[in-house]
Amino acid sequence: MDISEYKVRPSKHFILTWMRKWEYDAHTLRQALENAYKIDKVGRYKYEAYTRAKGKSRKFIFLRDEEGKEIFIITGAEGK
Repeated sequence: MDISEYKVRPSKHFILTWMRKWEYDAHTLRQALENAYKIDKVGRYKYEAYTRAKGKSRKFIFLRDEEGKEIFIITGAEGK
């Protein structure tokens, strides 16, 4: 998925929990989404992106708005 034309906007929950825990900033977040090894469409507008960092898998759950050219990141998760 090409997200270069989209504005990436994280939710307040994502900023205060996952971005703080993973020490991500806006640039690192965009880079992680661009380099995701798997992106699944799980609803009409909802997606899940999987990426690996520091030996762990990280999942981003986000909405993609075609009209506003925006990606809104709802939450994240971390695995082994």
